[in-house]
Amino acid sequence: MSVRIGINPLTWTNDDMPALGADTSLDTCLTEGKQAGYAGFELGQKFPRTPEALGPILDSHGLSLVSGWYSSELLNRSAEDEIAALQGHLTLLKSLGAKVMVFCEVTGCVHGQIETPVTQRPVMNDAQWTLFLERLDTVAEYCLAQGVRLAYHHHMGTVVETEAEVDRLMAGTSDALGLLLDTGHMTYAGGDPLAVQQRHADRICHVHCKDIRPEIMRDAKNRDLSFLSAMLNGVFTVPGDGFIDYETLFKALKASSYEGWLVVEAEQDPSVAHPLTYATLGRNHLQRFCDNAGLEIRS
Repeated sequence: MSVRIGINPLTWTNDDMPALGADTSLDTCLTEGKQAGYAGFELGQKFPRTPEALGPILDSHGLSLVSGWYSSELLNRSAEDEIAALQGHLTLLKSLGAKVMVFCEVTGCVHGQIETPVTQRPVMNDAQWTLFLERLDTVAEYCLAQGVRLAYHHHMGTVVETEAEVDRLMAGTSDALGLLLDTGHMTYAGGDPLAVQQRHADRICHVHCKDIRPEIMRDAKNRDLSFLSAMLNGVFTVPGDGFIDYETLFKALKASSYEGWLVVEAEQDPSVAHPLTYATLGRNHLQRFCDNAGLEIRS
C-alpha cells in the first residue's frame, strides 16, 4: 500500500485570479515542482488541453498528470448534456493516465467573486438535491465505465461545502462517485476532515492537502469576507504550516488502505509566498507526516 505526492499549479499561478502569477511560465512551474520533489501535477490554466500537446511536456519533466478540475452545471443541464460537455476533459485525463477527475458543481458559485462574501453561496432545496444527485450519479457511472472515477470536490462558495452536505452527497449517490477530501476547505467550512474521512473512507479517492492559518480564518469569518479576499490575506498555506493535524489524518488513511494521490493545493499570492519555497516546504512536511503514519510514498 502506497501513495503518490503531487501538487496543484495554484502555488505558482491562480486560475480564479489569473493576474496572480501571470508572468510565470508553465515550464517554470513544472521545473520547480519537480525540483521540490513532486511526482505529478494537476491541471491549471496554462496547461495545454490535448494529450498530444501536454503528454510530451509532462514527460520531458518526468511528471505524471494527477487529475484536473471540471466545473459541472448539473442544476442547469441534463446528465446527458454534462457527459457531452466533459468529453474533451475526460479524454485528456484518460489518455495521460489519470484515474480520477476533480469534479465540482459550480451553478451559482461565489468563490470566484472577490466582492461577494462566501456566506452568500447558493444552498440547494430538497427538490434541487434530488435532481442533482440523480444526474450526478449518472455522470459518475458513465465516467467510471470509461476508467476515470469522479472525485467530488466539496468547495467553499458552492452548493456542497459543509460536512452535512458531504454526508448528504455520499448518502444519495452510489459508489461510482468518489469523494475528494480537501482538508483546507472542510476546515474553513467548519467541518472536521478526520471525521469526514472516518465516515467516508471507502469513497475517498483523492486528497487535497492545504493548511489553514487560524487567525486569518477567524478574521475572514468575522468580517464575512469573500473566498478570494481570504485567500489574498493568507488564510491558506501548505500542509504543516498551519494547524490541521495531518499526521492523525494520514494514519487514518493508512488504516483505510488509501492508495491515491496526496496533492498539495495551497492558494496563496505567489508574490508573497515564494512558490518554490512553499512547494518544497509542503513536500517536506508531507514526507514527514507520511513517514510517521507509516504511509509509503512511491514515485
